[in-house]
Amino acid sequence: MTSAFVGTLVLDLQLAATGAKTVKFSDYRGHYLLLYFYPKDNTPGCTQEGLAFSAAHAAFAALNTVILGISRDSVKTHENFKCKQAFAFDLLSDHEEQLCNLFEVIKLKNMYGKQVRGIERSTFLLSPDGVLIHEWRKVKVAGHCDDVLAVLRTLTAANR
Repeated sequence: MTSAFVGTLVLDLQLAATGAKTVKFSDYRGHYLLLYFYPKDNTPGCTQEGLAFSAAHAAFAALNTVILGISRDSVKTHENFKCKQAFAFDLLSDHEEQLCNLFEVIKLKNMYGKQVRGIERSTFLLSPDGVLIHEWRKVKVAGHCDDVLAVLRTLTAANR
């Protein structure tokens, strides 16, 4: 599988999502698609990030943007996380790491003195025709949602 690079059409993969859905990127053609990768459901940083995107959901929708959260957790765990936090968007389960590998977000991390493989918090923006147009890597949760909205506002203003 090739990697996704800015300026290229992203491979149309299919994954299980919350709400008993199966999702493909092509399902969202005609909309900007925001994919945010996070390490694990029900952890403080991941909860904070999801809540920020959920709180801004109407602002993203006004900019013709669909949000999808992605981690390696199961759909069942995602369902519980989404319900508990009342997220306004779906979560995708990438337990086989198809999307993680496509976007190269699996990294070696140090945890309690051991190196473990995990998701590096990252966000990607796809154009309405499925091209990767912006990426944020090594994301810090604080202020990230506002940064993404600022880029989208600039893009949509330029396309008017």
